[in-house]
Amino acid sequence: MYLRNAWYVAAWDRDLGRDLTAVKILDEEIVLYRRLDGTPVALENSCPHRRLPLSMGRLKGDHVECGYHGLTFDCTGACVRVPGADRIPSGARVRSYPVEPRYGLLWIWMGEADKADPAKIFRIEHWGDPAWGGNQGESMMLDCHYLHMTDNLLDPTHVAWVHPNSFGNAACEAEPLEMTVSESGVTVWRWMRDVEIAPFYAPFVGFTGNCDRKQHYEVRYPCLALSKAIFVPAGMGGEGRALPANAFVMDSYSLLTPVDESQTKYFWLQLRNVAPDDAEVSERFAASVRAAFEEDRVVLKAVHRGMAKNPGRNLLRADAGGLRFRRQLERLIAQESGTAAAAE
Repeated sequence: MYLRNAWYVAAWDRDLGRDLTAVKILDEEIVLYRRLDGTPVALENSCPHRRLPLSMGRLKGDHVECGYHGLTFDCTGACVRVPGADRIPSGARVRSYPVEPRYGLLWIWMGEADKADPAKIFRIEHWGDPAWGGNQGESMMLDCHYLHMTDNLLDPTHVAWVHPNSFGNAACEAEPLEMTVSESGVTVWRWMRDVEIAPFYAPFVGFTGNCDRKQHYEVRYPCLALSKAIFVPAGMGGEGRALPANAFVMDSYSLLTPVDESQTKYFWLQLRNVAPDDAEVSERFAASVRAAFEEDRVVLKAVHRGMAKNPGRNLLRADAGGLRFRRQLERLIAQESGTAAAAE
């Protein structure tokens, strides 16, 4: 079950051209392409005649021609040509999906088209801010259910064991978490005081000695996340305190797109308040982040397999954020599908 009246990432804007590109989102087959004027299009990837994927056909101008019998569809999904027929059958159409380009990404609305409001696309703060640097986003396929990844993103403690040579260190093991719940999602956070700087961040932090570090992990419904890392000199951190001029801040955006029950497409990008024009720093960030996320991929694949055979138990305090997120998302899905009473 998925929340359908929501924006999901379909692809990186830079990756879509005039080729017919097949993707699978929320267990639905979709074909993406660009019109001659560059506008992105998303259609149901299935000809209504014999269900050949339209991605196996060809583009004719702005229209898609099925590769089996030549039925041709426009950008709205309406059939505009049936070779050899005097009229077009009323059932000869495919679904079209609203698509919006933003932040270098193509966002797709998977629910009722008349509810697709671009203002509801997840906001990426500091995008285009010349004072902030950024590394070009990437993506990978995770062999796990998307909620295993939201669990992971709402559990800052895991970095001590999964990423001990990058995002984590011993300081991340036991500090208690705070949790905030809102209509839009769940946030877990904590300040760790007078601790060593974790290996990933050490080359970029503009001060020496120990630090106060904040981990802020925020996941919005249905599965879009902001992870904020803040480092300040020891003794200068804490809620409600202004950040000093030499504070290091990294915003990491994790944008999850469920493919089906066992796969998730993971898109990400990072923004930082240092070295805004340094391409070498951006390349180092990108390489280190991908290496760390590869560690997550290995763990989550094994978790998915293990939980499918024998579901684990919520035994740790660190499980609270993910559990709360799942319960509220389940309620939202039930409300959307009209099964809210049954879910209660």
